[in-house]
Amino acid sequence: MSPSTDAEFPASTTPADVPATTAPAAATPSRSPAAGRLAVLAVMLGIFSIVTTEILPIGLLTTIGAEFGVSDGQAGLMLTAPGLLAAVAAPVVTVASARIDRRLLLCAFMALLTLANVLAATATAYGLVLVSRVLVGVTIGGFWSVGAGLAERLVRKESAARATAVIFAAVPLGSVFGVPAGTFLGNLAGWRTAFFVMAALSLGVSVALALAAPPLPVVQVTGPAVLAGMFRSATTRFALLMTFLVVPAHFGAYTYVTPFLERVTGVGPETVTVFLLVYGAAGIAGNFLAGAQVVRHPRATFGTAAALLAAATLLLPVLGRPAAGAVVLLIVWGVAYGAVPVASQTWFVRAAPHAPEAASVLFTASFQATLSAGALTGGAVVDRTSPSAVLVAGGTTALLAVAAAVTAHVRRQSR
Repeated sequence: MSPSTDAEFPASTTPADVPATTAPAAATPSRSPAAGRLAVLAVMLGIFSIVTTEILPIGLLTTIGAEFGVSDGQAGLMLTAPGLLAAVAAPVVTVASARIDRRLLLCAFMALLTLANVLAATATAYGLVLVSRVLVGVTIGGFWSVGAGLAERLVRKESAARATAVIFAAVPLGSVFGVPAGTFLGNLAGWRTAFFVMAALSLGVSVALALAAPPLPVVQVTGPAVLAGMFRSATTRFALLMTFLVVPAHFGAYTYVTPFLERVTGVGPETVTVFLLVYGAAGIAGNFLAGAQVVRHPRATFGTAAALLAAATLLLPVLGRPAAGAVVLLIVWGVAYGAVPVASQTWFVRAAPHAPEAASVLFTASFQATLSAGALTGGAVVDRTSPSAVLVAGGTTALLAVAAAVTAHVRRQSR
């Protein structure tokens, strides 16, 4: 796949593709740089809390499943439920709250996340755990859609790109520090303790947002017409296709990586925590590598990430039986997936550069819908076959994404 440039984004990504909103653009913030940095940090911590809470069950899957007497596939519903609700909540909440101050919304969603974590930590039945995950899904859909595009309203224009990178760094940080730390704490003091800690963190972030973020009245109304108009862009359609292939490939396999490491590689819970930490560190590297390349080589970046993900998941059942082989392939996997969110978000933003909230809504909805679909499908596969079969299925799906990227590149070259 030859490198591509900004020209890969077709001319159809101009504002004419999406109906204009009824409000003016945001003004440049007049607050001090220090105040802006604190507000960005608060938003980043909010996303870190959400990402950690969402994927925390991956490291505790077998422990929680054993306590409630459910299979690995049924325990995987803890990943499926938030994704499905987030996919619905992203457009619904954004449209319904189109004229509500964004700071108030962010604080409310973090309070809801606090409630969800407390409910999970005190659940007496698996059904209550799933109810808590529904609340997590609503939080994801609302907070992500509103918060992901706020950087330019929190800092001065010349610092907006760096602030956006800081906010999105919360995604791999959740994998690097959040999930391994939560898994370690769960193994040490019980899985409920991990959720109690997340409840305390979520409450603290809610207070921090109230104190550090400025009032954020609506300056751009995101209505149904704006969202529908994005589908007329070829850039949006390509972003959707790649997201619909790569994200379920990843989560269909990664949701059940703990059973694979415990039963196939043969390592204990403490070693699994270390492996997940290594994977997360590789994810941070992949995030920054992709951030440096995706603007100049958007299609190649997305395609390469899919290829590396396919290679890692397809080879794990063969080369991941010894611990050393598993670690190496988890590093490759981490680098690959670390590039996926930034690559996907970049394509959606390029489809509607004048409507960042609409782009965030579509990114969030598609990402979460495919995340839940992958976890649900992976659960069905793992209950009927084995963790190794789930990895092979994920790798095969990722290969389809590689084929889609190559086909799109060839068609563009022929044109």
